Amino acid sequence: MFLYLLGLLVFYYLYRWVRELPRVPDKGNKYVYITGCDSGFGNLLARHLDKKGFRVIASCFTEKGEEELKKACSGNLITAHLDVRSMDSVAKVAAMIKDKVGERGLWAVVNNAGVSVPSAPCDWLTVDDYKYMLDVNLNGVIAVTLSVLPLIKKARGRVVNVASVFGRISPTGGPYTVSKYGVEGFNDSLRLNMAPFGVKVLCIEPGFFKTNVTDAAILSKNVQTVWDRLPQEVKDDYGTEYVKKALAVITDKVTKMSDGDLMKVVSCMEHAVAAVRPRTRYSPGWDAKLFWLPLSYMPTCISDYLLSKEAIPIAKPIQ
Repeated sequence: MFLYLLGLLVFYYLYRWVRELPRVPDKGNKYVYITGCDSGFGNLLARHLDKKGFRVIASCFTEKGEEELKKACSGNLITAHLDVRSMDSVAKVAAMIKDKVGERGLWAVVNNAGVSVPSAPCDWLTVDDYKYMLDVNLNGVIAVTLSVLPLIKKARGRVVNVASVFGRISPTGGPYTVSKYGVEGFNDSLRLNMAPFGVKVLCIEPGFFKTNVTDAAILSKNVQTVWDRLPQEVKDDYGTEYVKKALAVITDKVTKMSDGDLMKVVSCMEHAVAAVRPRTRYSPGWDAKLFWLPLSYMPTCISDYLLSKEAIPIAKPIQ
């Protein structure tokens, strides 16, 4: 019985591998719009797709990001300044893209831009902290997508949204998981809405990787800054040991958990853009596959228990 099940599993993965091999033709006439290309996944994806022959439109937040990409890529790559929080900036880039792609439309948009700070326990933060991150991680994704959706419908192309395993389960406080849950909801509703138009909507849910999102220096500075501005009564509730242990977790556990091979994510992004039969969801990273996603399917009482066991103790717990 065991060998029979093992054989079925092997057959399934072999069949899926063969089925997913074919790539779309005529890449030289397919435009791909990527946000957040200054560094990390977006930067690598822009370079990778440029080498594959796609016509890449790489948006960056900084001039330095644009200049470095131009130096590293072919003359076919186009860069643009984009602040996803600004509707004027989003509209300006969308107008440029419309002029470039013409009647062929836009083959794909990859919503990659995102931030991970400010992050902290919920009662350390303000509504403005939430608004800032939601404007980048969620509202920016929606705004960029809607700005070019008519062009994608014309090409019967793809929308690729970068969420996170933290769009499935919420082990930390703050707006990051809220924003990623929102991306998942937008992705699912858009996928159903766009199916009749021949548009595919795909979701990337990475685990921990070494990018600015998991950078220990950025995260540690954020925690210390938020802690320093807290009212004394909140500090007393948590205790000074709490923030010391939180900083230790960032510098030790987060750094060790983060995978340095960013191509695991970029390969999933490339498949979502270029495969004839892309997957609905991709979960790059062994931590995503073996821990976070299985944990998200467990009963809440079990997932809460496991996460609470690893939580940093507070100074004044209820007796």
